[in-house]
Amino acid sequence: MKKRRIILVHPRGSNWLKGSKKDIVASANRMIPHGILSIASWLLQEGHEVFIHDCLGPYASLDFQTNIHQIAAYKGDFIGFSATTSSFPDAARMAAAIKMVSPEVITVCGGVHCSSLGGSLLRDYAAFDFIVKGEGEITFAELVSGKNPADIKGLVWRNGKEIVENGVRELIPDLDILPFPAYEKLKGFPKGYNLPLFSYAKFPGTSMVTSRGCLFQCSYCDRSVFKKGFRYNTAQYIYNHLKYLNHDFGIHHVNIYDDLFTTDEERIVELCEMLTKNPIDIQFNCALRVGFAPDKLLKMLKSAGCLMVSLGIESADPELLKKHKAGVTVEAIQDTIARIQAAGLRAKGLFMMGLPGETEESIRWTSDFVMSLGLDDMNMAKFTPFPGAPLWKTIREEGALEEDWEQMNCLNFVFVPKSIGSKEILDELYNEHVKRFYTDRVWLRKFSKRIWQHRHSIWHIVKNLPDFWAAKKQFEPNKKFS
Repeated sequence: MKKRRIILVHPRGSNWLKGSKKDIVASANRMIPHGILSIASWLLQEGHEVFIHDCLGPYASLDFQTNIHQIAAYKGDFIGFSATTSSFPDAARMAAAIKMVSPEVITVCGGVHCSSLGGSLLRDYAAFDFIVKGEGEITFAELVSGKNPADIKGLVWRNGKEIVENGVRELIPDLDILPFPAYEKLKGFPKGYNLPLFSYAKFPGTSMVTSRGCLFQCSYCDRSVFKKGFRYNTAQYIYNHLKYLNHDFGIHHVNIYDDLFTTDEERIVELCEMLTKNPIDIQFNCALRVGFAPDKLLKMLKSAGCLMVSLGIESADPELLKKHKAGVTVEAIQDTIARIQAAGLRAKGLFMMGLPGETEESIRWTSDFVMSLGLDDMNMAKFTPFPGAPLWKTIREEGALEEDWEQMNCLNFVFVPKSIGSKEILDELYNEHVKRFYTDRVWLRKFSKRIWQHRHSIWHIVKNLPDFWAAKKQFEPNKKFS
């Protein structure tokens, strides 16, 4: 097999509000690009030469042409982009610009957006030579190794003027065969990357994923890459991964970004026992589904070093929950949060505003509900429909959609439900809710008691004060929530 020179690119995309070109995300949460780190480690294992260019990284230029020249300077045989819906247009512009400089390079794009739309992207974006659908590790490795494109499952390619989709690649059944992500290829890792502010007490930190897929089918969730199945790393693999991060990179906090971290209770019990018996100097956060939080497991998570648990709640309207998040009830939400906090863990609620069927009344219910829960933190996303989600097919029947991919980043309301008059109303209700939560006296008292556990977050805010002040002004409501 011929050794190839490969550049994997994480495009900048659009992490801003409409009407602004100021990135308000990276200042508060600069995440590592999980997908390309996993693909990089697989390619390195196969003997290829791999470089990573993270356009959102701590040392990346903000100038488009500078990034193009830096990527072209690697003189790669292949350039692979991993893109979301909001970053795909940027990836396409970069691919076109790189082709102007290095027309011989082979360009490939993958990620959730590509997995959802497949061949239509190859038809509309001539700068891409190939599209990868589904999990990318094996498909991309087979492509760079020289295998005939016609024989590679998960690949979309051009056969003359015809666009060919080769069919679905089987999912990797055993995730433990994957090498640890190629963190060493990421310039500025770990200290140049930062977890969400006040979500960690120890620094530096990073994030990891220990499972793929989901057993549930929420209406808004894009499952075009990992489908409905649920696969996961074993407890031993996770323990070894945490140990590797701590020993080789000095990591002291990890956010585990699994949708269903505690679903297989046996593996989490085993992991907690390992971490209790042979501790690693690492704290961690995780997410669980409402109802999947037995008291014994929560206490074990606390003993093993867990700091905070997140819950996908979305809404307080029972009808919206039935429609979009089947199996979750308001009563179960209240019970799960109470038991998380009783175990000595912090509870963070994850919500969405502007779901199909939402009304101004349901938004107010949800805001009141959030305030009643006594949460340690919360995140309110602006509902964004994605092409691979179940509700995508009928979304235009539910309200007005502005299908501007660059704005589809959960920071902008691109969809307005029928029963809500305008995007401006949604923005106003959103801003008032955010202010209401973070200026609440009960929450402020709770936060003030532990603020000095978060010295690094405070320092980070001070260092980037102009950015945070600008972001605060963008979220300032114009009138009182009533």
